[in-house]
Amino acid sequence: MTASPQARAVRVVAVTVAGLFGVATLFAGGRVLLGSDPGYTVFRPLLLFNMVMGVAYLAAGVAMWRSAVRGRGAAGAIFVLNLVALLGIVIVYRRGAAVAVDSLRAMSLRTIVWLVLYLAGVWLAHAPDPPRLSGAQ
Repeated sequence: MTASPQARAVRVVAVTVAGLFGVATLFAGGRVLLGSDPGYTVFRPLLLFNMVMGVAYLAAGVAMWRSAVRGRGAAGAIFVLNLVALLGIVIVYRRGAAVAVDSLRAMSLRTIVWLVLYLAGVWLAHAPDPPRLSGAQ
């Protein structure tokens, strides 16, 4: 049996979003690491976290392509890690450290996007015929 057209569309959108977020995160973080001024104060621990997560976003995209269940797990883990990072920088920000409001907004967006990707993964994993490229789920 093949996956429904809706399941295929959701998988393609999820994989695309994950991949684009990974590439954009690595590109933006790489530019700052190479000396580009983003126009706001850079909280270096968050920058390094985001660079690592950029690689994780790409890996999650691959996982989503290959397996709905593994993709769901990857998206869920990334959502939790982003949420923990967001809560951490909110605390640091409220204590008066140099964390830009732009960083809080960007981390909030990342957290929401990965929650949505996780929920898409949950739906895909429970679809009657979960879409997959290869391998067992």
